[in-house]
Amino acid sequence: METTTLLSGEFDELNCYLEIHPGAGGTESCDWTSMLARMYERFAEKNSYKWEIIDELKGDEAGLKSITLKISGDYAYGYLKNESGVHRLVRISPFDAGGRRHTSFASVTVTPDIKRNINVEIKEEDLKIDVYHSSGAGGQSVNTSNSAVRITHLPTKIVVTCQNERSQLKNKEQALSMLKTKIYMMELERQKAEMASLKDTATSINFGSQIRSYILEPYKLVKDHRTNYESTDPDKILDGNIYDMLLYNLKNL
Repeated sequence: METTTLLSGEFDELNCYLEIHPGAGGTESCDWTSMLARMYERFAEKNSYKWEIIDELKGDEAGLKSITLKISGDYAYGYLKNESGVHRLVRISPFDAGGRRHTSFASVTVTPDIKRNINVEIKEEDLKIDVYHSSGAGGQSVNTSNSAVRITHLPTKIVVTCQNERSQLKNKEQALSMLKTKIYMMELERQKAEMASLKDTATSINFGSQIRSYILEPYKLVKDHRTNYESTDPDKILDGNIYDMLLYNLKNL
């Protein structure tokens, strides 16, 4: 009953795509991106969800420049939808010979995997489609054919990439499906913002706003700035034990 009540949104029961991108800071932020990816992968494993890498771009020295995960299972989007936003890490840098404290940022975007036909019109002339060699797992065909696909929707500047299939056609189909979902969700957010402004109750929740801090030095603390949820065991959180935090946020956001 609690699950049904908390996760009653239109898309809550669906699978989801989770994208992570580093902020400014080079290797530090790329490493933080890989740490967040591992956190969500471990969460999926601990809670009987399936996860797969849809697209991945390695950092120059360490970590990831970007990653898109697909999390599959009951209410995956419902539990993870509130993870969208900027995540902040404070720690002693393993890449700093002087052992100084560094602050890193990474942004997370969560969108539902909408299977039904979405009434979104996409004109062919509005798309810029690039194909390139896949860099992820995929056997002997990797780096021997242009199977990976990147699609840019010129009017909205939305970019989607897919390289988890060996077939360029299948990657294009999945990328187009992701693009339609993103455009659809963007329109829903625009409509919500308009309604909120009409009611004069809008609270500015921008994608760029910092939603959570993970502090490893000089003390240990994870704090969600929206609900004031706190944990003094960031190592446990970063190992994927985030269910309690996700549930707390669902109840208080």
